[in-house]
Amino acid sequence: MVVPSDIRNIAIIAHVDHGKTTLVDQLLRQGGAFRENQTVSERAMDSMDQERERGITIKAKNTSVRWNEKIINIIDTPGHADFGGEVERVMKMVDGVLLVVDAYEGPQAQTRFVLKKALAENLHPIVFVNKIDRPNADPIAVHDKVLELFLDLNATEEQFGAPFLYGSAKNGFAVTSPDQVGESMGPLFQAIMEKIPAPAANPDGEFKMLISNIDWSDYVGRIAIGKILGGQLKTGDTVWRLKKDGTKERAKVTKLIEFNALSTRDSSEGIAGNIVGIAGFEDADIGETLAGSESAEPLPFVEIDPPTVQMAFSINDGPFGGREGTRVTSREIRDRLFREARTNISISVEDGEDAGTFKVSARGAMQVAVLVESMRREGFEVLVSRPTVIERMVDGQRCEPYETVYVECPDPSVGGIISGLANRKGRVDKMESLHGRTYIEATCTTRGLIGFEFELLNLTSGEGIMSHLFKEYGPLAGEIRTRGTGTLVAMEQGTAMAYALDSLEARGKLFVSPGEEVYEGMIVGENPRTDDLPVNPTKAKQLTNHRSSGDGKGIQLSPPIKFSLERAIEYIAPDELVEATPKNLRLRKKILSMNERKRQAKKDLAGV
Repeated sequence: MVVPSDIRNIAIIAHVDHGKTTLVDQLLRQGGAFRENQTVSERAMDSMDQERERGITIKAKNTSVRWNEKIINIIDTPGHADFGGEVERVMKMVDGVLLVVDAYEGPQAQTRFVLKKALAENLHPIVFVNKIDRPNADPIAVHDKVLELFLDLNATEEQFGAPFLYGSAKNGFAVTSPDQVGESMGPLFQAIMEKIPAPAANPDGEFKMLISNIDWSDYVGRIAIGKILGGQLKTGDTVWRLKKDGTKERAKVTKLIEFNALSTRDSSEGIAGNIVGIAGFEDADIGETLAGSESAEPLPFVEIDPPTVQMAFSINDGPFGGREGTRVTSREIRDRLFREARTNISISVEDGEDAGTFKVSARGAMQVAVLVESMRREGFEVLVSRPTVIERMVDGQRCEPYETVYVECPDPSVGGIISGLANRKGRVDKMESLHGRTYIEATCTTRGLIGFEFELLNLTSGEGIMSHLFKEYGPLAGEIRTRGTGTLVAMEQGTAMAYALDSLEARGKLFVSPGEEVYEGMIVGENPRTDDLPVNPTKAKQLTNHRSSGDGKGIQLSPPIKFSLERAIEYIAPDELVEATPKNLRLRKKILSMNERKRQAKKDLAGV
């Protein structure tokens, strides 16, 4: 029989692209989770379509591997700052963390964030310096930088003495010294069993579990996931759900599941110290406690960092509303958003002032873009506004969020990047050059960073890398203009004609192709000047009974600019919206009528 001393619970944490998910793949493969002839795709833990498309982890996921008759429960976590809530909420489920650091890049913004959370929860760390076979890798220097990070984050003496391993997740080996030749992940498995403590769970005590994650099954409904802190549980047992508002609910366990490689399996019994899923509740929520008796005390939940940006969602009230989606009513949109907020604790949703409008608060634009993309694929049509920062009163003063920005770029691009940061009220704190690339650390308002990543890609011809991390709330930085161009706005509804677009191309960059349907108020291009220009992309060439020598020759148009959802959200101005449907992304003005926009502009000038 398995006892708590046979179990290890760890979370794999790192900055984005440092190799967490690839490392999990290798641990599963070498732990015997797959058959020898089984075909397994790379980054098998990234099961969501968007995770595979974007190349990042979005949702924290549980898996388990058996090694020498022991159970190692592994939680693969996201590395992008926008999804930090996924990392924060699993800290109560594990007893140690495996910190993965790139042997070339060293500790980055999210490395600091996830490690800070782990150390604050008194978790035991193991450091894995990954990609030591990468050109210009310097594992010894990275070792020293990680230790400096431990000091900066006030690690305890025991945490500071964390074991270091080196290796390559891609090539499947780990060693205790960078000059050794690696053969397998054996040393890493050994370190996990020796250095990560067994869960402090009492098999003879009363059943207790903190819900750290929520899953869904079409057969049994909501599944509450967490680590059993005491006692045992069997299918059919009665448990109490201790809600956050102090009320209690009684329910019967209808299903118990354990995690095994890339799947789950039914279990007859949940043992103390193990991570399990429990079904039988209609409305179980993350942060609630499940207990064997009504008199039990709720367990404390980890403090989650607050959202810093807010966006408005609303029904698609444009001329094409309801054409392409199947879920278009405000009730359906509201239900979907509130359902998301229940399983994603770093997102909050509230009803807006206007009917059919909802305010969604999140960590960043990418987090909201992932939500909108999921909704598009589910058949929703929504309008989304530009992100606005969430301001706070601090000591009687209005303040806005500031972030620490980390930029890596080729040396020749430094001047443009510093200028771009200055225009966005950013302040450079540190700068160093190494191997032809410059590393910049700066402080900038969250408001100023909206859209900066795309400016960085243009300034560096795609070679720049940026990450950012919430720092603090500080005084308002004043007006920031993040878009220096205006737009070309359609005056008529109809089909875009090549003849009209040919003449419009001289006025700016186009967002639409010939044959696309447009409507009044839709943004069809970019004006190099700062004002908006009304245009008619539907105008056709008038036919005459005269021929000219140029007739019959095809019009050559440049390919139109097509925005990704995230880019569109960050591109639009405060008076503009993104129309997201299952088939199209359109940019439009909030007020579609040109005459109405003029009247509103006059009112704004008059202060009415």
